[in-house]
Amino acid sequence: MPISDEIPVALGLDFGTESVRAVLIDGRGQELGVASERYRHGQIVDHLPGNDQPLPARYALQAPGDWIDSAADATRAALKQCGITADRIVGVGVDFTSCTMLPTLVDGTPLCNLDRFASTPLAWPKLWKHHGAIDQTERMNQVARQRDEAFLKRYGGIIGLEWFFPKMLETIELAPEVADAAEVWLEAGDWFVWQLVGGDAKSLPRSTCQAGYKALWSANEGYASEDYLRAVDQKLGDAAVNKMPGRMLSPGERAGNLCESMAQRLGLPSGIAVSAATIDAHSGVPGVGEAEAGTLVMVMGTSSCHMLNAKQFQSVPGIAGVVEGGILPGLYGYETGQAAVGDAFAWLLKLLNLDSFGPLAEQAMKIPAGSDGVLCLDWMNGCRTPLMDGSVKGAFTGLSLETTPAHLYRSLLEASAFGVRWIVDVLREGGIPVERFVATGGLPHHNPAVVQIYADVLASEIEVHPSEQGPAVGAAVLGMFAAGSDASGFETIGEAARAMASVAETDRLIVKPNLDDRETYDHVYRQYRELADQTVALKTADGPS
Repeated sequence: MPISDEIPVALGLDFGTESVRAVLIDGRGQELGVASERYRHGQIVDHLPGNDQPLPARYALQAPGDWIDSAADATRAALKQCGITADRIVGVGVDFTSCTMLPTLVDGTPLCNLDRFASTPLAWPKLWKHHGAIDQTERMNQVARQRDEAFLKRYGGIIGLEWFFPKMLETIELAPEVADAAEVWLEAGDWFVWQLVGGDAKSLPRSTCQAGYKALWSANEGYASEDYLRAVDQKLGDAAVNKMPGRMLSPGERAGNLCESMAQRLGLPSGIAVSAATIDAHSGVPGVGEAEAGTLVMVMGTSSCHMLNAKQFQSVPGIAGVVEGGILPGLYGYETGQAAVGDAFAWLLKLLNLDSFGPLAEQAMKIPAGSDGVLCLDWMNGCRTPLMDGSVKGAFTGLSLETTPAHLYRSLLEASAFGVRWIVDVLREGGIPVERFVATGGLPHHNPAVVQIYADVLASEIEVHPSEQGPAVGAAVLGMFAAGSDASGFETIGEAARAMASVAETDRLIVKPNLDDRETYDHVYRQYRELADQTVALKTADGPS
């Protein structure tokens, strides 16, 4: 399709766990340029940069300078790749892993950039997978249940380990000097958008998506009450009141205009529209052109988030959250997920001392459904849905001297699929329709065996969206919408999503299930659920880990 100078272009920046992706896409859905840049420091899990002191277990941090450097490199590479002039770009959208959060000064300077805190781990941004706040999360849940806090109904009855306030409380308790110095607490996605648009802390744009799913916020009630937060810890309540300035904006709302300094870094013209941030997985919904209720969009990567829009609100035990308009306007967005997917496969690869899954995947797919009795529980990084418990552990059972690496891999694939099936059961049993499945992200393209076994276990077709950059495309959709209808030609986000990300019927890749295995998988799925129950019972008997 020829590129027309009359068609506006948007930039989508997708901040993942290891890298940022930049996508330039026009109003007809033509991907003009795609580039990815890894973060210089990646995931900081062993020790801080320039410091040999080992980090505590369960810590996962990042360096904020990496986000800007990598975004600048990726944007310039995408521009160079497609050869368009930068003045074609009318808007910028940002999605980010969540909850990734950090403390800053009032001017936005991250505390970890100050010499006095450079060697203090909790002054650094906590990545979404940072699991250091186990005790703090448990206390927040105990107090919330004792007080019968109404917000619990929006989160399946439980506050998650990876969320905003537990991570803040962890710093208050374990690094009080950092908490005292913090003048602003915020999500990394909001911090990056703040850097893009400039301005003071009072006007910094905070995403209602990030706040709604990860920070106990709702449009009707705001954040959790001061009384509740102070009942947990007086300093937590004080910080929520005094150190969380800003204005709440929905994804797609204009957060401001690209400031001169960041325009120079990115190689873009200043003054173009910047959208409020959104969560990376949630961005995958408009990123695959889905604007209707009933479709489970499986955003599959290091971890997986499974997003569903519905027309009704239900308090469903086990979900990670439901937010009105949290994904798209006019619908209730339900978030569920699995804490280790790509991470779990990478762990097994490292454990087996292999460079790739190529030959192993071929061998695994020749093993019958059920992996010859080898059963896996895929809680290698805890369980999101339905337990929201980052402290539970995974397991393999049914091992023998005949067990091969291919059996371990196949059983891990099946366990991941059983986790999705459990999520679907949770939603349907809660009265929320799940009618079709769409997979996006890099994993479905790089590992087709995953999607095939998911389809077999679900006994349902799965559509694999052709773009490997679903969340980045979704961010571009939001950036296009933020530019306004005069610049973009779109009146609604749904209209922009359908034009920029929908797939023609003839281009759809549909993975069909092997229904011959349905009875076997029904049986093994019951065994998986029993193993999960036994694991939780053992953890309860042994006490918290």
